[in-house]
Amino acid sequence: MSVLTDQYRGFARYNHDFNAALYQRLEALSTDQRGRDLGAYFGSIHGTLNHILVADWIWLLRFRSAFSGMQVLHDAQWLAPPGALDQELYCDFADLHVARRRTDELILRWATQLDDKTLGQTMRYCNSKGQQRAHPLWVAAAHLFNHQTHHRGQITTLMSQMGCDPGTTDFFAYVQ
Repeated sequence: MSVLTDQYRGFARYNHDFNAALYQRLEALSTDQRGRDLGAYFGSIHGTLNHILVADWIWLLRFRSAFSGMQVLHDAQWLAPPGALDQELYCDFADLHVARRRTDELILRWATQLDDKTLGQTMRYCNSKGQQRAHPLWVAAAHLFNHQTHHRGQITTLMSQMGCDPGTTDFFAYVQ
């Protein structure tokens, strides 16, 4: 094992645990509070949660397509390609929460299959605008986790504005 694979596995654990804590705190809010358009890029807390899940599915499907040896992704036949970055996959919070947990478990299993050789391999795919892209897998893996962190930061800001404590969010605090 290497520092790089340890890092991605650590990010996967952090992602899993942070999302579990975040969804638990969000259960205290009403459906109206979670669904209220507060001016975030994807409108509401619920809209942003859906977007994070959409993006995760897009990346996991790209990984599955680019790397046939990642059996855990091929076994996840429930992954469906979203139609748009703002697609509402689940209007019900409980259903969204179930899908989030299932996806985070998949990301954890996927991260255990990463090694330096695989992370260094070139990944080829079309982005959402139909443009051909190619870069090492480690770049896309970093983006997967960074994207989640970016949008969860928006959610925690919205929570704070509503008087809901988002809890500790720092990765550094998590690894300590």
